[in-house]
Amino acid sequence: MNRLHKILPYAALLLFVLQLLLMLGSWIFSATMPGSEVRSLLTGEGLRWFLGGFSRLLSTPLLVWLLLLAMSYGVLRGSRLLHRVTTYRENWARWMTLLLGVVYVGFILLLTVTPHAVLLSATGCLWPSPFSDALVPLVAFGMMALSAFYGIASGHLPTFRDVFNALSDGIRSAATFVAFYVLIIQFYESLRYVLG
Repeated sequence: MNRLHKILPYAALLLFVLQLLLMLGSWIFSATMPGSEVRSLLTGEGLRWFLGGFSRLLSTPLLVWLLLLAMSYGVLRGSRLLHRVTTYRENWARWMTLLLGVVYVGFILLLTVTPHAVLLSATGCLWPSPFSDALVPLVAFGMMALSAFYGIASGHLPTFRDVFNALSDGIRSAATFVAFYVLIIQFYESLRYVLG
């Protein structure tokens, strides 16, 4: 893991340099080849696109999924649900969490597999459908709820403040991924703009 933390800053720097090279290269290429399909990021139109649409380009479902999964990871880690059970209270909490998980999965199944289910598409399919669009949030919410329940019941997250702190810890642990998400999406969308 330490080795990964040593490499990550250089990978981020590489993405930043690639973005700068793309901006400069698109400007040089469009200036030297006026009839080409390549658009420059350093013209008025390119800068308006880049700066005016920056927030819109970053706000994708992928970012929301990343944040939700990070929060659920934080609660899962803080609750110690995946650790070895050592006490009667932990054992009881694990069985109650399993029961709650079965109820949650049953509820999701009722919303998807019954005839005319709410989360099916208009044609009755699972893919694509509201269910497929909500799959990651459903998994993340289920993981958060089950982990929080176990954490409270087992005493590892005794108060709601502890649950909230675990959610925040998950986001802190995913900060590196969020930073890379911003750099990668920015470069990808800029490349799409330059190439038309």
